[in-house]
Order: sequence, then structure tokens, then C-alpha cells
Amino acid sequence: MNDRIIGILIHGIVLLTAFPVHECSHALAAHWMGDDTAKDQGRMTLNPLKHLDLFGTIFMLIGGFGWAKAVPIDPRNFKNRKVGMALSALAGPISNLLMAYISMILCKIAVYNSTNPYTAALSKLFLYAVFLNVGLAVFNLLPIPPLDGSRIFNLILPEKLYFKIMRYENIIFGLLFLAVFMGFLDRPLGFLRTSTVQLMDSISRWVDILILKFM
Repeated sequence: MNDRIIGILIHGIVLLTAFPVHECSHALAAHWMGDDTAKDQGRMTLNPLKHLDLFGTIFMLIGGFGWAKAVPIDPRNFKNRKVGMALSALAGPISNLLMAYISMILCKIAVYNSTNPYTAALSKLFLYAVFLNVGLAVFNLLPIPPLDGSRIFNLILPEKLYFKIMRYENIIFGLLFLAVFMGFLDRPLGFLRTSTVQLMDSISRWVDILILKFM
């Protein structure tokens, strides 16, 4: 029972950091480029209550892939609409990848010092943070509306074609939802998530080297 309670607490703590950081990064990037729409609506905050989406959170807990409430952005406030939308969209997944990398480092430090139940629990917390943040980044980088990847993909699409596609955003998202629910994306998303976690492990090997050197 204690392990189950700890597991629920770990999931909750990570979710209450991963989603807010992701969405706040969108708002912050847009603000830096001249659009204060999200800031004016109170979305440039780490308060999780401002960002969490019920179904997106449930999907994140069950399948490791999910979403939060979309941050409002007005591309008319950018000097270059396509670039502004792409960079503000990219900020979310990048923030999660940075959190995953930091969590990987902290996980390794905790593992090497897991001589008591507290550090062991911390290692589980940081490991879950790695997988959840990577899953969130990978899922949102898919070039499918309304995910962040579609805004980035817009850079290489003619603007007229992009806005034609966006007319069917709700239908496309419904099909994406169905594909995730039916498990059609489990293998490709799982491969991308595993590959990214392995990359995080590789580029944080310096932590293992330093710890083993000074143990």
C-alpha cells in the first residue's frame, strides 16, 4: 500500500511540474517575441491549475503521452508570423527535454546514494520525471494539428496550405485521439521515447564518471 501511495505522489508531483513548465515556456517565448496574449490571460505562470487539461492529464498518466490547455498566442504580434509561431511552439518541448536531462542527472546522483528509503524514493521520482517529460516532448513534436510540431512544420509549408489544414484541426485531433486510444501510435512513440531517454543517459555519462571517481 505504501508503495502505491508513493507511486501516486510521484506521478502527481511530476505532472504538476512538467505541464506548467511546458505551457509557461510557450507563453514566455511569445512574450519575448512581442505577444502578450498569454501573459494577459494569466498563462505565464507555473501555477498548474492554469494549465492542466483533464483528458490530457489522464492520457499522460495512463499512456505516457498527453497535453495541457493550449496557450493562446496571437501571431499578428510577431514580426514574422511563421517564425514566431514556430519558436513559441518549440519552447514547450525544449523545456521538457531540459527538465528530462536535469532529472536524469538528479536520478543518477540519487541512485548512487540510495542507501536509505528517502533517496530511493527520490531516484524513482526523478526517473519518472525523465520518462514523463520525454513523453510529453515527443508527443507534442508530432507534426499534427494542434500539437506543437504542426506549428514548427509550418515553416516549410506554404501559408495557404497550412491554414487550409488548420480548418480541420478538430477533426485531425479527433483522429489523433482515436489513434492513441487504439494503440496505433504505441510502437513509434515508444521507440522515440526510448531513444530519447537513451540519448539523455549517454549525454549525462559525465555524472557517472565523476561520481565513481570520487566515491
